[in-house]
Amino acid sequence: MDERPIGLMDSGLGGLSVMRVLHKQLPDESLIFVGDQGHFPYGTKSQEELQQLVLKIGRFLVDQGIKMMIIACNTATGAALPLLQRELPVPVIGVIEPGATAAVNHHLKTVGVIGTASTIEKGAYPRTLHQFDANMTVYSHAAQPMVSIVEHGLTGTPTAQQTVDTELAYFDQHPVDGLILGCTHFPFLAAEIQRKMDDGVLLIDPAYETIKQAQELLTKHGLLTDKPSGMIRLYTTGERADLVAGAEKWLAGQFTSCDHVDL
Repeated sequence: MDERPIGLMDSGLGGLSVMRVLHKQLPDESLIFVGDQGHFPYGTKSQEELQQLVLKIGRFLVDQGIKMMIIACNTATGAALPLLQRELPVPVIGVIEPGATAAVNHHLKTVGVIGTASTIEKGAYPRTLHQFDANMTVYSHAAQPMVSIVEHGLTGTPTAQQTVDTELAYFDQHPVDGLILGCTHFPFLAAEIQRKMDDGVLLIDPAYETIKQAQELLTKHGLLTDKPSGMIRLYTTGERADLVAGAEKWLAGQFTSCDHVDL
């Protein structure tokens, strides 16, 4: 059994959507989260920039003594997962393959994917989905402005609904059976997204399959803790108050500390 923490990172607040699922499923595990708000947004950066940023965060988390790293960001997963798996001395998993797995497990025939400009441009989801099911129809659409809605604390407002309605109008002409929330910010807009989409459209949050795979890996290698501690440490490269506000809202205030870090 291993008492070391699990590390997570994201470009901002979105990774908290993965963290809350992880904490719910494995409440005894200690967690360390880095929100790279000082370099937000990731969706408009080059792959080289993203790799440098994510590798710095990965090395910081390793220095904090983590036993596993979860890249809780679709854009960062697409840009840097293989690099971190090579460079870091701990297991590293991302959210794209789990998200695709979840869609395939639901036996969907027509799937939509929404994400940042970078995630959609790189085509990681269609590529991964078609590896599992070559006959699946996939419609991908960038919805970058929805990320800022979450970062600015505007979920649940008329502005949020208006932005979602505008960004997802694409699917009026491209109906789907399920929609992969291909940015970890988007689960915080699930209510607005469901209102825009047909009631029969299944929203797929990759966090659940990601945590399932993380738990299986930890179990396989005997890395789960056997002592309930559940310490949650948060770090931001931006304004501490912004991450605190997000954690108060999305983690129900369940965190041990929150500090600024320069990376």
